[in-house]
Amino acid sequence: MKPNIGAGDKGTTALLFGRRVSKASPQPEAYGTVDELNSTLGLAKSLCRQEYSRGIIDDIQKDLGIVAAEIATEPERHEELGKHGWIVSDEMVKKLEGSIEDIEHKVTMPNKFIIPGATPGAAAIDVARAVVRRAERRVVSLMETGDLRNQNVAAYLNRVSDVLFALARFEEAETMGGV
Repeated sequence: MKPNIGAGDKGTTALLFGRRVSKASPQPEAYGTVDELNSTLGLAKSLCRQEYSRGIIDDIQKDLGIVAAEIATEPERHEELGKHGWIVSDEMVKKLEGSIEDIEHKVTMPNKFIIPGATPGAAAIDVARAVVRRAERRVVSLMETGDLRNQNVAAYLNRVSDVLFALARFEEAETMGGV
């Protein structure tokens, strides 16, 4: 995809299928945070020792494009997303729930506060978890103002946070003799 050089020099950006808005407005802030999450997950994936962890992260990264598309679309243009298959669905949320259950079968979750940093991969996943929590807060703000109506977007991000917590524990279990 070729960059659109100069289009945003005056501080605006285009929403999908819609108008130009300030780069400081809530929608670019939210989908920009999702973009940051995707990049942070890429770093985490490169640091993970477990192929299993890399696979789950890769699946989440692929879905984040759909999440960003929803956020970058005005509610009245939402039906156009469906034509492209860019809707955060119940199935996407349920898939993450299945991942959480699968990870919990592989490693015992701690019953105390954790201090990130046992392994580079686990630490990077924990950073991504903090970023997804910020993205989730931005999405909730959009929902409260009516700028985002699909509640699955917030549910998906909430499950991503849960998956990342569990996945970081899985990734660090190797150093603790667990995996």
